[in-house]
Amino acid sequence: MNIFSVNPVNGEVIKKYQLDSNKAVFKKIEETHAAWLKWKQTTFVQRAALLNQMALVLDSQKAELAKLMALEMGKPIKQGITEIEKCASVCTYYAQNAESFLKDQTVKTEAAKSYVTFQPIGVVLAVMPWNFPFWQVFRFLAPALAAGNCGVLKHASNVPGCALAIEDIVKQAGFPDNVFQTLLISSAQVNKVIENPLIKAVTLTGSTKAGIQVAQKAGALLKKTLLELGGSDAYIIMEDADLEHAAETCVNSRLINNGQSCIAAKRFIVVKTVEKEFTRLFLEKMKAKTMGDPLTDGTNVGPQARVDLRDELHKQVKKSVRMGAKCILGGVVPKDKSAFYPPTILTKVKKGMPAYHEELFGPVAAIIKARDEAEAITIANDSIFGLGGAIFTQNKVKGRFIAAKLMEAGSCFVNTMVKSDPRLPFGGIKQSGYGRELGMFGIHEFVNIKTVYIA
Repeated sequence: MNIFSVNPVNGEVIKKYQLDSNKAVFKKIEETHAAWLKWKQTTFVQRAALLNQMALVLDSQKAELAKLMALEMGKPIKQGITEIEKCASVCTYYAQNAESFLKDQTVKTEAAKSYVTFQPIGVVLAVMPWNFPFWQVFRFLAPALAAGNCGVLKHASNVPGCALAIEDIVKQAGFPDNVFQTLLISSAQVNKVIENPLIKAVTLTGSTKAGIQVAQKAGALLKKTLLELGGSDAYIIMEDADLEHAAETCVNSRLINNGQSCIAAKRFIVVKTVEKEFTRLFLEKMKAKTMGDPLTDGTNVGPQARVDLRDELHKQVKKSVRMGAKCILGGVVPKDKSAFYPPTILTKVKKGMPAYHEELFGPVAAIIKARDEAEAITIANDSIFGLGGAIFTQNKVKGRFIAAKLMEAGSCFVNTMVKSDPRLPFGGIKQSGYGRELGMFGIHEFVNIKTVYIA
């Protein structure tokens, strides 16, 4: 069976790849486990040196890797370069901090000595999406390797070139053979991989549906999972917000990665006293963005990753409009073989519409009017998702209180867009998943937090 890498700009096949057989997959897992038995005995100094070298490899190839992303899933070239730079930064971050994060912690008890130690658990399966085909993998891979674990990757079927490139980067950096391997497999083969006794845990970034399926399978086998799933991030625009700054930030967040980001702004909840002016500014700034070839430097918005995903997005837009939403920009599918969808704005969005409840995974903004600040917060929390959120207000004390105490999300930002950072834990609540990646908390997800007690 084969999978194909398809250019979403024109629908042309870039390359054909043959899927790994189950026998080949099991062999790779055995090889990775054998590599782990040696890798777990390395020192933090040895691991750090290799992580730093991997950062250098990434930085030296960022233009080439960004082009690969543009071709396989449509990411604008400048955003692709930034993504690779971020991958390099997470490698250096854990090279610098893994040892202190995993240092033994003494606990005073009646024992002569008692302490907590953090030990690697083995081979972790990563099931990753296409939207950030390098960053999603490296934010798992860097802390996993730094902790002494090894990994195998099941990447999205439309970015096989990126998946194999990551394996090659690990090799170029000088890591021992097989500490990380890519499995070219279908979604139907994932359960067999999870069942393999040499797989000790699973991390997945993807849809809520995929997360539930993986969690059910892994849970039945008592294997730990970490899930980073969908999101419908709410950005609240208070009546005292700097509207020019808010509109600019909201547009940039909505359109990042062609609107295909779990933590992109999706619902814009605006207090009614400033709703008209915010909408005017938002429309003006959305119109100024250029849609086109992702390989062109001036492009702000490239195509959607696949035609079927674009078509599903358009269905959500059309249904919302039929239910009373007003489309004031975009909303028209180009008549060609591409996967483009224009920047789109829906106003008069109400409860019950897809644009209110569902994740719009593309460049579609839903503007929702609230009576006051209290209702705005209620609307923001009226979601099955809880990944990120933001508040725009010139009263930073109020903004901080709402972000920390009132908004239901894993990350809440004030006067800026939601983003992941190697130094800060990242993850969601509700149907946006559980567990945390990045920071100190991220490296603790896949280690054995072991108590040692000496009488």
